[in-house]
Amino acid sequence: MTQTTRRQIVLGAAAAGLLPGAAFAQKKYGPGTSDTEIRIGQTIAYSGPASAYGQLGRAEAAYFKFLNDKGGINGRKINFISVDDGFSPPKAVEMTRKLVEQDEVALMFGMLGTALNTATRPYLNQQKMPQLFIAAGSATFASGEKFPWTIGWQPTLMGEAAFYAKNILATHPGAKIGVLYQDDDFGKELLQGLREGVAGKDSAIIATESFQATDPTVDSQLISLKGKGVDTLMLFTYAKQAAQAIRKIADLGWKPDTYLHLGSASVGATLMPAGLDKSVGIKTAGFMKDATDPQWAKDAELAPFFDWMKKYMPDAKIEDSLNLAGWAYGQTIEQVLRQCGDDLTRENIMKQALNLKNWRNPALLPGSTISTAPNDYRVVEYMKLQRFNGKVWEFV
Repeated sequence: MTQTTRRQIVLGAAAAGLLPGAAFAQKKYGPGTSDTEIRIGQTIAYSGPASAYGQLGRAEAAYFKFLNDKGGINGRKINFISVDDGFSPPKAVEMTRKLVEQDEVALMFGMLGTALNTATRPYLNQQKMPQLFIAAGSATFASGEKFPWTIGWQPTLMGEAAFYAKNILATHPGAKIGVLYQDDDFGKELLQGLREGVAGKDSAIIATESFQATDPTVDSQLISLKGKGVDTLMLFTYAKQAAQAIRKIADLGWKPDTYLHLGSASVGATLMPAGLDKSVGIKTAGFMKDATDPQWAKDAELAPFFDWMKKYMPDAKIEDSLNLAGWAYGQTIEQVLRQCGDDLTRENIMKQALNLKNWRNPALLPGSTISTAPNDYRVVEYMKLQRFNGKVWEFV
């Protein structure tokens, strides 16, 4: 799919169960909503250096199709307009403006990437446009202080890196840490979180190497980190560079204790291209169930996911965690829109996104619930350390 490709998935609806407390006395509509439809916009990387993540958009489209077939949201069909931004911030801004001003979407949903969401949120907040459950982990997306119309979904980058630091200090206090990070807001925030996590022991981080998202390889950076005596390696990268790094580490005969950014911890998008045998021992902060893990094979909460995959994503790989992520993101926006009832103004959509109360998303690990509030923009917070055993992620 090219950068100019536009995918529009029109999905239908009939009324489904209504939540207690939803206001149905008077119908209220904003742009992109009516008695019959809700228009949702998205830009995502169907091409470019992060094209592996285009699977997230395809899974979300399939989830909305599933909603259509089972009755939709409060009697309204979803018109999901998902367009390719090529993982380019300028392109994302251009396409976002078109979705808002020409397609008149009711909200933006699930946009991928820290840099792209950072580039688009000033415009969206100026327009008072909900920018909901974006696929980016900057801590600034978990605070409504400056940008009250933008909210993330996954654990924050700062929280993730601090989580790794705590584990390293507890299990390997003499670690010689090296960091491979993408030279943008995403990578720098993870590095900052790690530094703060080892505060007082800054000497633990002995080397850092950066790269640009468009660089053809990260080989030279890995050679440098190995040469400096690193024994604990942080891969603060997206899927493409993570796969390259894992392959190069194996080629070098190097065996550092390796931690991988949770957003890249996809068996299908990262570990299979890298080589499952080369990926054994890699750790990450798990927050969702692993659909390939036998322990979840008969999990009642995931049974609908497996059924959905068979019917709506028959050609997709169950190993690609982006499919489960798309299902989980889709369920979250569905919950918000159901809570909106017949008040589909942009103001109420944002209000309901900040009014999730101990809501359980079945894709998340046991014990994890979602609660948001006007002063709490954090969505998914619960994490557990996981290690890849060559087949699935297992809890450490």
